[in-house]
Amino acid sequence: MYAVIKSGGKQYRVKQGDTIKVEKLLADEGADIKLEDVLLVADGDNVKVGKPTVDGASVSATVKSHGRGRKINIIKMKRRKHYRRQMGHRQSYTELSITGINA
Repeated sequence: MYAVIKSGGKQYRVKQGDTIKVEKLLADEGADIKLEDVLLVADGDNVKVGKPTVDGASVSATVKSHGRGRKINIIKMKRRKHYRRQMGHRQSYTELSITGINA
């Protein structure tokens, strides 16, 4: 059984026991959360597709940790114009452990 969830503007395909990194959520480490934006639930040949979400479906997860990803360097340059800009960015994330899918 698997589900497609939406979190932080991105979609993730999850099943029970998976560990995923999503955009930062406001929850304490070790807290149990419920993700309500379930776009699809599949159990073998039985597939439920939502319009836009599946009614009554949810995914249970436990917050494992919070962190920041690797640094991404942004560089702008125009040749022969003496123009160069450099900037960096580190995105915050929340690591979730999927504990169950409720269809």
